[in-house]
Amino acid sequence: MRKLILVFYLCSSLLSFAQEHTSTAILYNQTFSPGKSYPELTESNLKLSQQGLELNEKGKWIQLNKYYSLANRLIRYHVKLGADAEMSFKSHEGDFNASIDMSSKQIQIGKSPMIFQNVDFLDSNHEYLVEIVRDNQYSGMRIIDLFTGKSTELFGNMDGQGGVGRGVEHSGKYMGLQHDYYCFGLTKGTSAFVKQIIVESKYSELTLLIYGDSITEPEGYFPSKDFPDSWTQLIINRVQGKAMSSGRGGTTIQQVLERIKNELPFVKAKYVMVTIGTNGGNTEDNLSELMTYIKSQGAIPILNNIPANESNTHIDANVLIEKVRQKFNIKGAKFDVATSANFDGKAVEQSTMYFEDYDWGKIYHHPNVKGSKLMFLRTLIDVPEIYQ
Repeated sequence: MRKLILVFYLCSSLLSFAQEHTSTAILYNQTFSPGKSYPELTESNLKLSQQGLELNEKGKWIQLNKYYSLANRLIRYHVKLGADAEMSFKSHEGDFNASIDMSSKQIQIGKSPMIFQNVDFLDSNHEYLVEIVRDNQYSGMRIIDLFTGKSTELFGNMDGQGGVGRGVEHSGKYMGLQHDYYCFGLTKGTSAFVKQIIVESKYSELTLLIYGDSITEPEGYFPSKDFPDSWTQLIINRVQGKAMSSGRGGTTIQQVLERIKNELPFVKAKYVMVTIGTNGGNTEDNLSELMTYIKSQGAIPILNNIPANESNTHIDANVLIEKVRQKFNIKGAKFDVATSANFDGKAVEQSTMYFEDYDWGKIYHHPNVKGSKLMFLRTLIDVPEIYQ
């Protein structure tokens, strides 16, 4: 009963997301028809007709080779499914799954556990819009009948555990954050058609766009009750105007250089804030390439020092970051100062980080509520212009 109440609440609250009067941005828009090629799709031998892209091979996944990590985005499919068809949608990492089953008139989302919902209005003679939505810690599916206007949706949330092992703050719940490429395919039945695919950002014409790795993706580890107090959200909620984040755990500057080209030119931003280097990979050349690209898009780059960590790798990383800041005459927040024991940018202050207790080591480099507050306060000192 608890799960049903939770799902209903999420569906009711997120219906307003579709109705918000905000300026969105189209990141990708493609209609499928015969005689054209679509190199951005992984499958080269596509079957195309006047009805669109036909899916008739069960278990065959087609991937859209556009890398996105915006925390507020959706992909919209215009589809028509056969009476016996089940069409499925997933992230290429498999951290999020969704499906529509026409024969059982049911939709489902999630991974462990799966969440199901009966949809009585499903009709194989009708066409549908299917939206796979990511909105910070919430992910789900919305389906709209194009012939009747009827719609329903099913959502769940990613409720982080805080730390790992002895650092776990509560049991949490896993929903997935839709990493990193969109995939779709036929998983049961005879055929389905995809007429159009659109990828859309929830916001455009931003004041601030924030890039980084897992430190910039607190959606993945923050408990939901504390998520508004994560450092990205404290900044986003203070900014006068619209702001978004594009963080992805486990990545380096190379992945930022790839995905920013699929996001920034479309959403547009006055400032682009980057916090990258905890996973290594920074060089003067690639940091310079990133700053140059941001400026080429008409944005003002902000290059932050990375927070302190248990391995002290932030010290050398931040020397390089400062060198690049001086080279481009740009600013950045000194997150290492905010999260170090003596506020000197050196040894990490463990109380500012979630404790991750792995078999192979003890990690302190993901900011908790305290660390987030101190990092946010540092932006008021180092880059106050983002709030003007």
